[in-house]
Amino acid sequence: MPLNVRHETVNRLLATLPKKEYERLLPRLKRIPLIFGEVLYEPGDTIKHVYFPNDSIVSLLSAMSERSTLEVGMIGNEGFTGLPIFMGVNVSQTRALVQGAGSAMRMTSAAVRHEAKRLGALHHLLHRYTHSLFTQVSQSVACNRFHSVDARLARWLLMTSDRMGLDQFRITQDFMSNMLGVRREGVNKAAGSLQTAKLIRYSRGMITILNRGRLEANSCECYAIIKAESDAYLN
Repeated sequence: MPLNVRHETVNRLLATLPKKEYERLLPRLKRIPLIFGEVLYEPGDTIKHVYFPNDSIVSLLSAMSERSTLEVGMIGNEGFTGLPIFMGVNVSQTRALVQGAGSAMRMTSAAVRHEAKRLGALHHLLHRYTHSLFTQVSQSVACNRFHSVDARLARWLLMTSDRMGLDQFRITQDFMSNMLGVRREGVNKAAGSLQTAKLIRYSRGMITILNRGRLEANSCECYAIIKAESDAYLN
């Protein structure tokens, strides 16, 4: 049976592995800090390492120009960065940007390929995670097209909170603007609406979720869909 508790890591994907398989991977895993704003790879970069976030978050961004970006995926302790490696591709097509500082378990791309070929539990989990991330990306595309900025911001804050395990975190309006692909004025208005409704408190770059239940009610259905898929593949 899989052991769901690991003292060395809090990454949920790794923690789901059977004990023997996890212990075989352990010498190839290195705990490293991830710094807010750090770029792990840019579009066109060769992916040399993959990262399994513990309490950190990595955003996958699609860049339309030097100043225009949109978040297409968010990776926390439910997954890992560098999915193209598992799919047989060496080059990143997105920018992988650290959205939430913390730690991650790093492994070389070569080691991931080698372990995935064993067709064990890791191989199975990476397949399931591929589907989970695809669900998130496709749902986010629809969300960005059809839902209001207020609802999208609520979804994004909830997803960030889930992956950091915190109801309070530091974030700037400029950063939220880049993640949601809207002008800063739009983010300011949406954050103001949520704050007026006493769902969040936003002061000096610090977001505090005050009423999670009501924030979920103000989010679009995309949050529940993405969360359900992320939780299901690890059970």
